[in-house]
Amino acid sequence: MRGIYTILLLILSNTFMTFAWYGHLKFKEMKWFENLGIIAIVLISWGIALFEYIFQVPANKIGFKGNGGPFSLVELKVVQEAITLIVFTIFTLLFFKNEELRWNHFVGFVFLVLAVYFIFKK
Repeated sequence: MRGIYTILLLILSNTFMTFAWYGHLKFKEMKWFENLGIIAIVLISWGIALFEYIFQVPANKIGFKGNGGPFSLVELKVVQEAITLIVFTIFTLLFFKNEELRWNHFVGFVFLVLAVYFIFKK
């Protein structure tokens, strides 16, 4: 169960992270945010990123073998990166319709999946 909780928390964390890091790129399309300066954008993104940490820190604590979880530190990081890629891809396809995924992106994704495979190989 700790592994499932870890992955669910990482998904939530990465969702907030993606919105904090890339969501502001859509602000110019929203009336309220179209004239914000960089300081305001940074502060809004920082506020969103707080929720990333609210989920990321417990995910790492619950998931780490040293705390009774199923994952080594390296495994935790690779799982987090794979989740980041999935969340980012879904976010991009939903919110940035002008972005396209090309064949080389998929090749890169395959290599990242292979990285997960090799990190977990005993």
